Amino acid sequence: MSPDRASPSLPRPVWLLGWVSFATDAATEAVYPLLPFFLTQILGAGAVSLGIVEGAAEATNSLLKIVSGRAADRSSTKRWLVVAGYGLSSAVRPLIAAARGWTEVLAIRVVDRVGKGIRGAPRDAMLAEWATAGNRGRVFGFHRAMDHSGAVIGPLFATIFLWLYPGEYRTLFALTLVPGAIAVALIFLVPESRPGSGAQRADQSSPPDPSRAATTNAAGLASLPRELTMFFVVLTIFTLGNSTDAFLLLKLTDAAGSAQFVPLMWAGLHVVKASVSTAGGTWSDRIGRRAVIATGWVIYAGVYFGFAVATSLPTLLGLFLAYGLYFGFTEGTGKAFVADLAPAPRRGFAFGVHDAVQGVGSLLASVAFGLLWTAAGPAVAFGVGAALALIASILLFVAVR
Repeated sequence: MSPDRASPSLPRPVWLLGWVSFATDAATEAVYPLLPFFLTQILGAGAVSLGIVEGAAEATNSLLKIVSGRAADRSSTKRWLVVAGYGLSSAVRPLIAAARGWTEVLAIRVVDRVGKGIRGAPRDAMLAEWATAGNRGRVFGFHRAMDHSGAVIGPLFATIFLWLYPGEYRTLFALTLVPGAIAVALIFLVPESRPGSGAQRADQSSPPDPSRAATTNAAGLASLPRELTMFFVVLTIFTLGNSTDAFLLLKLTDAAGSAQFVPLMWAGLHVVKASVSTAGGTWSDRIGRRAVIATGWVIYAGVYFGFAVATSLPTLLGLFLAYGLYFGFTEGTGKAFVADLAPAPRRGFAFGVHDAVQGVGSLLASVAFGLLWTAAGPAVAFGVGAALALIASILLFVAVR
């Protein structure tokens, strides 16, 4: 069955971009769940170094999305930005196989995330081009589902590979070049925009709203509607408690006693993400974005509180799988919310700001988490993250109309 027949409500370019993310995440997530073990046990790094590596990588990624988002708004060809971003990540990711110290991994991860930063906002703007007001949640939710489906395949492959070839982490990292190359090739099949419309066309899915009007040459956050700016403020509060998932994996690895089956646990998390993402986005189309996002943040708080107090592997694994619900409810829905609130000519910039808020917050949260873990223990670090998520959940209804 062709993709178009499988879901006639989703255009073919949405499916193609989904497969691009599927292949890319298969490569990325074959590496990511092993990095905490690789850094701490093989390269001798500590918890603070782990926080710096992942926090700096995500901050770089997200800050660049502002620049690439502006470029996408001003350019009639977003696809080349997307190609450049995916190509850079696919080229440098396998170099982790040659790393001899945590600073080398830091450099590789930062360059990898530079590629993600270049491609993210233009790709999201392309998705928004093919979405309508009535199915934005579904489109972005579907894209996240494909992303997470790739993140299931990558760790499964990693688990099988390490079972057959124990300890061959570097060889595994080098093999990620293959799915990365496939992802880049698929981008060339994606049309730039709908036939008969310009790449910068105004959103015709709903009548214009004068209160949210903005000009294409306006610069900075002042060009964005107040509702969207307030959402970014609340998102910042949440993100300050949203440290890298590497700390969850580190606690799971400690509880399991080895890293051999951690990729399998990571794959299980992405099964939940992939299963819920499309439904979460579609749910937000029906009942509103805030309610679905707040639900995800409350789940996040519960998981972090559980990691603060639990010690047994079965309990931690159950909480870790429940963590996938948070992603399913918030990732696609959050981007759909940005598309709802941002004027069409400023969507690339708005997506860039959205991702920059998350990335800079992740850097600060990850470094702070590592310091708290070292000074006061993991229970305090996870507890602070849970508290900030609950505060943000309340403010989402108070501050964002």
